[in-house]
Amino acid sequence: MYLGIDVGSVSTKFALIDENKRLIFSLYIRTEGNPIQAMKRGLKMIREESSFPIRMKGVGTTGSARYLAGLLVEADIIKNEIISHAIGTLNFIPEVKTIIDIGGQDSKLIIIRDGIPIDFSMNTICAAGTGSFLDHQAQRLGVSIEEFGDYALRAKTKVNIAGRCTVFSESDMIHKQQLGFSKEDIIRGLCEAIVRNYLANLGKGKEILSPVVFQGGVASNRGVVEALERQLRTEVIVPEYHKVMGAIGVAILAMETTHKEKEFNFSVIDVDFRTRGFECDGCPNQCEVIEVLREDLVISRSGDRCRRWEVGSLEKTSAFVEIERG
Repeated sequence: MYLGIDVGSVSTKFALIDENKRLIFSLYIRTEGNPIQAMKRGLKMIREESSFPIRMKGVGTTGSARYLAGLLVEADIIKNEIISHAIGTLNFIPEVKTIIDIGGQDSKLIIIRDGIPIDFSMNTICAAGTGSFLDHQAQRLGVSIEEFGDYALRAKTKVNIAGRCTVFSESDMIHKQQLGFSKEDIIRGLCEAIVRNYLANLGKGKEILSPVVFQGGVASNRGVVEALERQLRTEVIVPEYHKVMGAIGVAILAMETTHKEKEFNFSVIDVDFRTRGFECDGCPNQCEVIEVLREDLVISRSGDRCRRWEVGSLEKTSAFVEIERG
């Protein structure tokens, strides 16, 4: 089998596929601000919950913490989210032309033509139009995020809520509550706002053609799905494995790029990994260098523009010597 790991800021996803690209096992857990522990927890669950011995020949990582994840599991391939999501989606829906992905902290739009990703846009700056935005508003309204979409479908009155900024959106939502609008109407307004914000920011200048596939955690929200269909005036497909599509995609890439007999060692779960940082005083840039340590041995450094802190470099500044002594 082949393992794909998608480590995001909000959730960490795992996908096991066989040599025929069939999904055998998947897992979706919260990152909880600690990608290293989330990965260890997920791998432990895979090892313990599998009813059969797992023999993995390849591992791939993607997501915002893909390089850190790749170091921990000694990945065969590390790919960005755009390629991973495109490959995963094409495996299930080869005719797809537009991929809409809304996750916990970012959102993506991928344009596919003839089975090839030709254009994309991403929003990684503002939380408006992401899953964390909906999570926060659900808490304010006293509604579980799992029920959020059902509330939107029961709305009776159209309510316009500002969606370009989380602060303005929250103020507008409170104002609508004070006017007496129901939770259902307000939640539908929030779903409409998240779609308007997404299309205005990421869809501007893009040709959105059918079939349109919607994936990511927010795709579980029927209110957002219907808001997308209304504004795009076309059917929006939500695939069965929409939450783990990036992990599936990078697992496929690992399978296609691995040509050696290598089995994954689950003992990585018991290894002590940690990160630390320091500021280099070698030049006016004052780069913040991040180190990854495995059992107190530095296995990677990143963040330095001049690459002087690459693992294996003999050059050290006084700042780093002090950290080592400490």
